[in-house]
Amino acid sequence: MVYLARTRKRIDVVCQNSQCAYYQKLKGRNIIRKGFNKSGTQMYRCLNCNKYFVQTSGTPLYRKRLPPKKVEQLCRTLVEKNGIRSTARITQLNPITVMRWHDDLGAHAQHVNAYLAHDLGLSEYEVDEFWSTVKKNRNTTARKIFLLKARGKRGATLASSATRTFSSVSPSAGGRKRLARGY
Repeated sequence: MVYLARTRKRIDVVCQNSQCAYYQKLKGRNIIRKGFNKSGTQMYRCLNCNKYFVQTSGTPLYRKRLPPKKVEQLCRTLVEKNGIRSTARITQLNPITVMRWHDDLGAHAQHVNAYLAHDLGLSEYEVDEFWSTVKKNRNTTARKIFLLKARGKRGATLASSATRTFSSVSPSAGGRKRLARGY
């Protein structure tokens, strides 16, 4: 009987060691999974520099213990331009925790903007246009998902208030004259 080695699964992480030749580069990386740490998070090892890291290192989520839903709620309230205290009240977190998250998210956003401007050679205006496009696409995608979910309910299709049609005879009225509700 011949035993063949399993093929590697695709790993979507990059090396987080700044001294590595493949630091945050997708091409040429050679990363393997290497067990779990004490908290149960998947560990990775770069075979080029022999350093270990977790998937969240280099992100605002590194060494944070909030559940993903709480992080999402925190980010949504911060994006809505709520203050630190109101965000803390809404998310039921300590205001110091909210402030630290706010600082970490801001530093990460600056890092992403610097990457877009310096490494990709985009101007400040192009980066701003990029974020505007991302925001527009996110809004239209969310609306499309909402419409698809609404259509799936009871086989109905959504119509705007301008295109609603009102019939003088309701199909469920058994031929009696009754105005159909437009909802």
